[in-house]
Amino acid sequence: QYIENNQKSLLIILLAIIVIVGTFWGYRKLYIAPMEKEAKSQIFAAERYFEQDSFRLALYGDGNYLGFLDIIDSYGPSKVGNLAQYYAGISYRGLGEYDEAIKHLKRFSTSDRMVASVAFGSIGDCYVQMGQLQDGVKYYARAAKHGKNNFTTPIYLMKAGQVYEELGKYSEALKVYEDIKKNFSTSTEAREIEKY
Repeated sequence: QYIENNQKSLLIILLAIIVIVGTFWGYRKLYIAPMEKEAKSQIFAAERYFEQDSFRLALYGDGNYLGFLDIIDSYGPSKVGNLAQYYAGISYRGLGEYDEAIKHLKRFSTSDRMVASVAFGSIGDCYVQMGQLQDGVKYYARAAKHGKNNFTTPIYLMKAGQVYEELGKYSEALKVYEDIKKNFSTSTEAREIEKY
């Protein structure tokens, strides 16, 4: 009875769902997939420059090949465009252009918890370099909590502890040093943690 009385409304809702799903599928398969393929072929030169610490060439390209900024502009919605945000942020950090680094690193997103942790830690590094210690320690703490592991977590805990000391927050520094000692005892940072 309900279906008979509301047949027109239900048909409109069903058609709307089909159009939405079809549009999303078409966008992914017909627009993003070819873009992804092309972006992968374009990023290799910028990655090569990045590996050689030629950050300016990695960012802006060399005249023959695109840099990360061009890749972001041309292929922004793709996974490669997202990855270029990360590379651009790290490159700007390497050049000492911390505001630009933060801007790009905040635009980067990933499900890889370790890479996300490194991105948060890099944002923390930039803030500390600019003298914004409160923001820096906040990102170090976030990096340490995100995807806990024996490699990056103690590094960012140690950085957080040193910034806490600089801020005069000695009890907070002690907490993170004790965390390294207790939970990351096999890490490089734990070897000399007693002196801290």
